[in-house]
Amino acid sequence: MNLAEQAKPVAAPRTDLERLLALEHPDPHSILGAHPEGGGVIVRALRPGASRIFLLMDASVRHEMAQRDATGLFEAVVADRTEVFPYRLEVHYPDGAVVTGRDPYSFLPTLGDLDLYLWGEQKHQRAWEKLGAHALEWGGISGVSFAVWAPTARSVSVVGDFNRWDGRLHMMRVLGGSGIWELFIPGLEAGTLYKYEIRTADGSLLLKSDPYAMRMEAPPNTASIVYQSSYKFGDSEWMAARARRDASRLPMSVYEVHLGSWRRVPEDGNRSLSYREIAGLLGDYVNEMGFTHVELLPVMEHPFTGSWGYQVSGYFAPTARYGEPDDLRYLIDELHRRGIGVILDWVPAHFPKDEFSLGRFDGTALYEHEDPRLGNHPDWGTYIFNYGRNEVRSFLIASALYWLGEFHADGLRVDAVASMIYLDYGRRNGDWIPNAYGGRENLEAINFLRALNEQAYALNPGIVMIAEESTAWPGVSRPTFVGGLGFGFKWDMGWMHDTLEYFSLDPIYRKWHHRDLSFGMLYAWSENFVLPLSHDEVVHGKRAMLDKMPGSIDQRFANLRALYGYMWARPGKKHLFMGSEFGQWWEWDHDSSLQWHLLGYPAHRGMRALVRDLNQIYRQYPALWEADTDPSGFRWIDADNAADNAIAFIRIAPSSGAKIVCVCNFSPVHRSRFRVGVPSPGWYREILNTDAAVYGGGNVGNLGGVEAQAQPWHEFEHSISIELPPLSVLWFAAP
Repeated sequence: MNLAEQAKPVAAPRTDLERLLALEHPDPHSILGAHPEGGGVIVRALRPGASRIFLLMDASVRHEMAQRDATGLFEAVVADRTEVFPYRLEVHYPDGAVVTGRDPYSFLPTLGDLDLYLWGEQKHQRAWEKLGAHALEWGGISGVSFAVWAPTARSVSVVGDFNRWDGRLHMMRVLGGSGIWELFIPGLEAGTLYKYEIRTADGSLLLKSDPYAMRMEAPPNTASIVYQSSYKFGDSEWMAARARRDASRLPMSVYEVHLGSWRRVPEDGNRSLSYREIAGLLGDYVNEMGFTHVELLPVMEHPFTGSWGYQVSGYFAPTARYGEPDDLRYLIDELHRRGIGVILDWVPAHFPKDEFSLGRFDGTALYEHEDPRLGNHPDWGTYIFNYGRNEVRSFLIASALYWLGEFHADGLRVDAVASMIYLDYGRRNGDWIPNAYGGRENLEAINFLRALNEQAYALNPGIVMIAEESTAWPGVSRPTFVGGLGFGFKWDMGWMHDTLEYFSLDPIYRKWHHRDLSFGMLYAWSENFVLPLSHDEVVHGKRAMLDKMPGSIDQRFANLRALYGYMWARPGKKHLFMGSEFGQWWEWDHDSSLQWHLLGYPAHRGMRALVRDLNQIYRQYPALWEADTDPSGFRWIDADNAADNAIAFIRIAPSSGAKIVCVCNFSPVHRSRFRVGVPSPGWYREILNTDAAVYGGGNVGNLGGVEAQAQPWHEFEHSISIELPPLSVLWFAAP
């Protein structure tokens, strides 16, 4: 077949061609590729800089295409064909380079009508499987499919090393009215670097990372990377057991960790440990310390290390600072093998304004609100998500389900919920817009959170969804069908504030603040609470936990031991930030390792031994956790002894009736023969004493326990007379 003998090619309409060459055409597939036309099939290819292109129809048929435009538009007409056919392009360049492969414009869309419908209706629970970049076979050919949402863009191109970042070579098509642009590029594979080149409605060009990228370059680089997981989890027993659990009625003691600073490698430039390096070390340490869960500060990709991960740019990409996505899967799997749950911090409240990321993604306020009174976060200099937009809700819910499903996370701690549910959060009068009813509640964010929790729990039995919510919003951890937000737990920020305020005082002033200890029990059953002593309390001049305590060095240690003894006995799940378990002196620094050298000193070793024993005893006695969310699990003995800086209470396991008596002395005075009412006669075994010598205390105690006497006290028929050390907490197992 001689192309010169065929009919004159039918030229594309000039207006379409001009739009194509100007990178403004929404459907380049309608021009490029193979099309029945004029009684034959015309094949067009745009290859700027090419000198010659040959059309390869099969092993023996090779025809040269004619260059029809100086920009690199080549055409060929195949007169004896009436239907499109498979072909390859052999592209020659002046420097002698030759590139041969299938034409991206010869493939059907990789997304169907159902995908587009589910996406638009906020019903595509696995949107990450369709949007983003995926190495796959399409039409029997290996390559990578790309799909991105950019509804107001004039055009979108995939650019990367594979095409020298030239947006003319791989222009995408928009699929109907969905705003989703799509292209399958044959021959590409996992590991390919790419971005999206977006021409906005006003003609500007943007270079954006993929919102659905599963892997990104390590900062400060910002390209997305095609990724295909090959990891096989080995935690099937863990996952099956998790599905049967009710976390509210189980022990939960959470060790909060920032992976980049838990432990560094000083002999190798002070670098952080990788996901795989930290897996065994962290797992062994957490097991030794008796924590039930690890909570990781956000591991989602973020451009600024100093944000600690709370300004996310990659909602589907683990940060490359510590390795590849499968390395994070390995870390979680290893913790599961050791019986340790993994909670991930997740940030749907706001995102950074970096040009490569989500902000003004297609030149408009796509993921965020246009109006700065709704779309700008005044405290953090970030954008706020537009929760009223179906596609944005789909994006965020898919992100949450991705980490829970694809990484086997056992829960998400949702950051900054208060900033989401209040329109006036952090704003002055006049700087916010009331809702449709004139109120300050963000109704769209509330509906989003309810949908998020409903889907997360429905698809991942046994997980925990935890809200960091700092106000008195009612029903945060109540089911959505009774009007709640649907979380499993809420951080008790009121308890944290009151308790740290009390313990920071010199004991001589504590009697005037005794209500700080008892007030929290007035609302303790209104939510399912977690008691947090988190990273936020040991940064920005707030001082480390040990440094918050008053008095001499010995008294500071005693105060902190007493605080932990009280916290572990009180109703509510436990949460402690790394370094606080051994009494780090310095505030947390994300660029430095924890002060592990302090464990060379007895007082710090004693502090760590106390936290270890608190966890072990806590897990051993159901009275300390079985009814954390139920008033049947708690009873005051004495809440009002302000003069002595003392309180006493009982923890109860309703299933068995077992009881633990907790007595707290927050004064520096040893109280001898201190009488406490108890619920029954018999021997009260001392199971914890924060003043024990092994913890660094003065070793004042009760020689293993005391016998209850038939002497009424505190409205009980029996009581015990104990030696109550200064600045201490004692636990007694009731008979």
